[in-house]
Amino acid sequence: MNQINFEDDQTDILDKTDDIDKLANKIKEMQAIQKDIEQNEEYLKQKKKDLEQISGEAIPTMLSEMGLSYLKLADGSSVEVKTNYSATITLANKEKAFNWLRENGLGDIIKNELTVSFGRNEDNKAAEYAELAKGQGYQPTQKLKVEPMTLKALVRERIEGGKPLPTEIFNVFIGNKTTIKRKQ
Repeated sequence: MNQINFEDDQTDILDKTDDIDKLANKIKEMQAIQKDIEQNEEYLKQKKKDLEQISGEAIPTMLSEMGLSYLKLADGSSVEVKTNYSATITLANKEKAFNWLRENGLGDIIKNELTVSFGRNEDNKAAEYAELAKGQGYQPTQKLKVEPMTLKALVRERIEGGKPLPTEIFNVFIGNKTTIKRKQ
């Protein structure tokens, strides 16, 4: 016959209550850490904007007003303002941009990636497909793209060389960037 022991049952309930309190505390701790991270990320985001404004606008303007683009400091470090180029090809302008590149003899910077996905343990099929391509019933995925650094270099080269470039198609941005080199 089973006996009911109310004291043991009450102890088990109290132990579980302690566990729930510990869990609740850990959940609160996690939430506080998440909130702290969000606040720090926002702070860091603002600091990056501040740095961009000083590097791209304030210092270049001040140096320009003084007739300088480079300054060597007494401690041996240097401050230099250089032109910074950036460009992107949006999905809406992709076809126009690629056509322009091809028409101007620059089609070789367009990467044409062709990929096919195979399941687990389909190495043999993958090898066959490499030889037979679409003959096995798989549909490849094709992706045309220009690497961002390649596009940036092309934009810089063409603008500095006085060569034409449709800036609206490539979303070209030209700005200044201040670099500080510390004495080594």
